[in-house]
Amino acid sequence: MTTENKSNTPLNIRDLWQTPKEIFNTLNWEFRFGLDVAASKKNALTPDFLDEKDNALSRGWHPSNWCNPPYSNIMPWVNKAIEQHNLGRTTVMLVPADTSVKWFKKAYDSCNEVRFISGRIAFINSDTQKPVGGNNKGSVLFIWRGCTPKESRTVTLIDREYFYL
Repeated sequence: MTTENKSNTPLNIRDLWQTPKEIFNTLNWEFRFGLDVAASKKNALTPDFLDEKDNALSRGWHPSNWCNPPYSNIMPWVNKAIEQHNLGRTTVMLVPADTSVKWFKKAYDSCNEVRFISGRIAFINSDTQKPVGGNNKGSVLFIWRGCTPKESRTVTLIDREYFYL
């Protein structure tokens, strides 16, 4: 039995959650994202973004990329981040901290940095722009730094409040 696609969230909004701006802004200050690769018009966090019709999984990405992928199918996004890393591009991906699924191990084994976030993130409803509580999992950032070998991987735990300072 797989747990990869289990969710109680209604289908019409399941893959449309927006990252809280405080989290994105803190990471953007560090990484200077040029592209939000898994966005919609309503939840994009960079001026340049790829939405579903742009098919981000079939194109090249920018040198530094933000990715909060659709949680219903994360593996293709992990594969694309690995491909882009091999081309020297950086991707920061925010996903559930679910060590029981295959994509998690693949992401962990291939990235340069893992940042577990303590506590649970209240993602933003892209229609209302209001935070929604009830996230049933913690979150993790997988970071593939362009031109950095994966052998230099670091693993850290950061407090969720770090993003709200």
